[in-house]
Amino acid sequence: MKALKVLASVGAALVAASLFSCGTTSSVKVEPKKVDTPQTVTFDSKDGLPVTADLYMAYSSDAPLILLCHRANWSRGEYLEIAPKLNLLGFNAIAIDQRSGKTKNNVDNATKLAAEAAGKGTTYLDAVQDIQSAIEYASKRSKKKIILWGSSYSSSLGFTLVKSNSDKIAAYLAFSPGEYFVELGKPADWIATEAKDVKVPVFVTSRPSEQKDAQPIFDAIENKDKTYFVPQTDSKHGSQALYEATEGNEASWKAVESFLGRFNK
Repeated sequence: MKALKVLASVGAALVAASLFSCGTTSSVKVEPKKVDTPQTVTFDSKDGLPVTADLYMAYSSDAPLILLCHRANWSRGEYLEIAPKLNLLGFNAIAIDQRSGKTKNNVDNATKLAAEAAGKGTTYLDAVQDIQSAIEYASKRSKKKIILWGSSYSSSLGFTLVKSNSDKIAAYLAFSPGEYFVELGKPADWIATEAKDVKVPVFVTSRPSEQKDAQPIFDAIENKDKTYFVPQTDSKHGSQALYEATEGNEASWKAVESFLGRFNK
């Protein structure tokens, strides 16, 4: 069994991580690495639209890989701070631009711009095909099943995709999921219904004020291998809960680290 330790504080980057084995096997240490400047690539979505992604591939394809999807009106820039920390925990990562988004951390959403130029829709539901194509792309970059990670609207859409990609996805992390699709014609319990049959381990987290939106989705998951973390501080929406500037980010990181630890063996 491998354990991971993160040394982090508000205003300071994650500075170290250690992995070790225990039991009858001898101790094995893995040197943590990170990618501060990701490689930007494109691949085709289901309708041929180019999807832009940042690759944080600190390790070989033998390492587990996390696919990172952003929140509404943002971009892959949501993960500039988070992805290198995931590297230090022993994971490769890929952050994508879905066509429903805009800009974050001075990173424009290139997929959104391409969709607008092509006259294609940019609603939350239009982005499903981008995430599906990203799952297929990421799966080719790892020898293991990938881990899917969503933020806000993408964390809800993830539940609809995990079921149909059980051969590719090992686990799912949903940051601030909710029923965000009623105005797009979906039932008020669409995501809860989709989440019911998810079989992979699931981690859900939200701000305390968002628990009324996330709890019904979490409760609907019949799989017992699930975790719901609610920080004691007000925190922030989506993956921003992990930003160093967010109060209580250390507790959120500890919860994420605890969930991910089993997948880095």
